[in-house]
Amino acid sequence: MTSRHYRYVGPEHVRVAAAGVEPGTAIPSRAELERWSRAHAADAESRGVPATFIVTEEGVLRLASRRSEHVACAAGQPVLSAGELFLAGRQDVHVVEVSNLSTGYCPEPESYAAVAAAFERAGLQHPGRFTAEFVFRRCPACGERNLVKDGFFGCAICDADLPAAWNFA
Repeated sequence: MTSRHYRYVGPEHVRVAAAGVEPGTAIPSRAELERWSRAHAADAESRGVPATFIVTEEGVLRLASRRSEHVACAAGQPVLSAGELFLAGRQDVHVVEVSNLSTGYCPEPESYAAVAAAFERAGLQHPGRFTAEFVFRRCPACGERNLVKDGFFGCAICDADLPAAWNFA
């Protein structure tokens, strides 16, 4: 299966602001995940330590603070997937939640295959699927990015019909 490469489709001012920001931390191993989690423990919420993540075109998982932009985490480059995740555990850090929530890249739920491969390459425990999946479409009438809710494929801005298939190419 060939993975789709997602380019940044968010606002230009966000891309410009992210241009000088250090990319996310590469997570090639469980040890690096544990170091990253400890360094960000102060950000912990009831669900665990939150993170923004991307999977590079080379299949490398990168993490950044949840308050950062995906385009900054990816150094402006295309990705195989992007979203948010939560880490739990002190000695045995593992991914407890993961989603494709990225309005900058708008990845499809099917991009989890790239996420799973990156997790497995790094030896990380994970849920085996996105625990929350989001469907994104660009409005063909006004060009706005939309989050499809409850299966309603209508533009939130101009009420035009949204296509059934992903259309950010």
